[in-house]
Amino acid sequence: MPSIKAETIYTGNEVIRDAYLHLDGERITGISQGAQGEVLQECPVLTPAFIDPHSHIGLVRSGEPGAEAETNDKQDPFLVLADPLDSLQMDDPALMDAVRSGVLYSCLLPGSGNIIGGGSAVIRNHAPDSSQALVARAGLKAAFGYNPMSTTSWSGTRPTTRMGALAQLRSRLDEAARKGKRYDETDEDKKKEISFTAEEETLLRVLDGELTLRAHVHKADDVSTLLRLVREHGLRASVEHALAVDRPHIFRELRELGIPVCYGPLDAFAYKTELRRESWHNARHLLDSGADFGLMSDHPVTLAGQLLLQTRWFLRQGLSRQKALEILSRQNAELLGLQEVLGTLEQGKWASFVCWSGDPFDLASYPVAVYGEGERLCGPEG
Repeated sequence: MPSIKAETIYTGNEVIRDAYLHLDGERITGISQGAQGEVLQECPVLTPAFIDPHSHIGLVRSGEPGAEAETNDKQDPFLVLADPLDSLQMDDPALMDAVRSGVLYSCLLPGSGNIIGGGSAVIRNHAPDSSQALVARAGLKAAFGYNPMSTTSWSGTRPTTRMGALAQLRSRLDEAARKGKRYDETDEDKKKEISFTAEEETLLRVLDGELTLRAHVHKADDVSTLLRLVREHGLRASVEHALAVDRPHIFRELRELGIPVCYGPLDAFAYKTELRRESWHNARHLLDSGADFGLMSDHPVTLAGQLLLQTRWFLRQGLSRQKALEILSRQNAELLGLQEVLGTLEQGKWASFVCWSGDPFDLASYPVAVYGEGERLCGPEG
């Protein structure tokens, strides 16, 4: 049973000094102070693999013109059945750049030009093809705020205001809810007379709280709009971005309702009006609220390979290095429902981790080895 020796192991829950991480195939078998079998690697620091919970990597591809990007399909503002896995191209060089930086997993989401853009796909950034890349699903992408009302030149019935976009969304949800209620109230022998389209079945899963509505939203009042919708229908939702939320009570309300925040990207340029109040200082309100959160790259808005760099803003807010690393590992895994297999270096979880040349927060440090599910993916030469 091989081992990895490290002077410091950040497990995702705690820090352990001078210890060995033990592997058995693709799984971790434990951590101890003694070696078990062959020592595959020795390194100063060991961390869990990082997870990017909101990305467009492989959809917007390095070296390809913008016209070939596949984040948004422009045929209709409601694309409930769109699957980003079908647009993923694993030859995007950014995928291996991310792996070389310790980001082994990404949650692909459609863009925010449509009211509902489609589903999600958590992928292995190091997989040989898109089918083998798929790890899990993690909700349905929706968009609030400016973006859906900015796409009037696209096909379909497009909103020109926030209220117009929400009117369309409410209409779709209400229609599915009424049909679902009629089915529930129908005698068993007549239920077969009511059929649901695949779109309706997906929306019913959202209404039942089975499927998370991943809501792109930046401003405080757009979050308030989402919360009204959540209360109207009893939805399970997550807030994606929230960069311009500078009102502490909004994050407190999210905490009270159990709505997590997929925060970021913190190093993005404020390229539109609704981001004018964006600031790293707003993260203080998020931390103080106690709301569950993770941190995204929103690749290519910021590069997936630079996700760790964004945690410096949390260090500046007073978080320890261990807590900052937990954001990219344990907290991002929990955000995506992957805590059973990823996020911490514990027995039974996937052997996905990064061996560092030194303190990961030192600008001169780099991964000397990256392992994905027990396989060595790259070394110090990349």
